[in-house]
This record gives sequence, structure tokens and C-alpha cells, in this order.
Amino acid sequence: MNRTGLVLDFGGVLTTPLLPAVLAFEQREGLAEGACITALYLDEEGTRRTHDLERGAISQREWNEAAARSLGVAAENLMGRIFAGLRPEARMIEAAAAARRAGLKVAVLSNSVGLDPWDLYDGYDLDRLYDAVVISEHHKMRKPEPEIFLVALELLGLSAKECVFVDDTAHYLPAAAELGFATVHATDPEATIGQLEGLLGISLAKEV
Repeated sequence: MNRTGLVLDFGGVLTTPLLPAVLAFEQREGLAEGACITALYLDEEGTRRTHDLERGAISQREWNEAAARSLGVAAENLMGRIFAGLRPEARMIEAAAAARRAGLKVAVLSNSVGLDPWDLYDGYDLDRLYDAVVISEHHKMRKPEPEIFLVALELLGLSAKECVFVDDTAHYLPAAAELGFATVHATDPEATIGQLEGLLGISLAKEV
């Protein structure tokens, strides 16, 4: 059965990879390589804080202040500075557009990094280019909680068995698979597009 819905993560799927942007930030700030990952994602308190941000329990400003103390850097627009190097991933954005032209419904499902003072999604025209947009903080839950996948499915009007889910974070995939999604771990745009074409049974080539 060819699937008729596509659910895409945002950061690292519709944008260039996150890790190079973080490493570039560390270089600019004079931090040791890996300092951000250690302080923000491996440290228990830092992880809890980031999850709270994704659920909308704290603001990006609050996250900036606390994370800045952990890193020993300035708090002003810290999230924006960390991810300043992110750019649109044109091949994946075009593949999503090709899927919609072929009649598929396409959603974005993203764990939020807060929206103020820096908006990760600014300039991507998500509301116009996608059939549904689910940002975790608006729903007070985060991937990989099954309920947030169900929100996306409800907005698309599809079942999980009708959809493919794509994420660059591997440990979000099992929860989606358990619901019935086909899953793709996004590591390289060309490989991801190739897997999607196989699962969807359509070409995702750029329109000429």
C-alpha cells in the first residue's frame, strides 16, 4: 500500500543539520567542542529544561538565561546565536512540495525551541506550504509522546498506517512506528528522498 500522508520534522530535515550549526556557535564563542551538547542535552537539569521549553512550560528567554549560566556565555538571544548557521534544506522542501503536487497531504511536526525572541520557523512560510503544522509548545507535549503524533494525524485526516514520518532524531522514530507510521531516519537529503520515493510510490523530483 502506498502511503498518502507525509509528516516531516523541521530542524535538521527542512533545515540544514543542527550539529554543524552548534559546533560553529561553540567556535565563535570560544567554547570547547561539545560544550553545548554536554551542558544542554547530556546534563540532567539541562535536558529537563530543554524538554520544558519544548512543551512550552518555560519561555525561550527563561531557557536562554539558564543555559547561558551553564555555558558561561551571554544570555541575549542565545538560542538564535546557537542556531544562526541553519539554512533551508532546499532539496527536502522541494520534495515536500512535489509530494503535495502529487496529491499527498504533508505536515510539519516539530519540537519547539521557543518562538521569542528568536523564531526558528520564520521565513519558511509553513502555513502556506504545508497542510498541517504542529509545534510542540502549542500543544504542551513533545515528541516522542504518542499524543503529539495523533494531533498531526487528526489535522491531516489520516491514520498512521497511511503516513510516513521523517525525523533526524532516531529515538523519535520507534514511537511513530508503534502507531503504524512508516519511518525514515533523515541523515542525508538524497538518501531520505530515495527512501520516501520507495515508500510513497511517487517521484519527488524538482518540477521543471
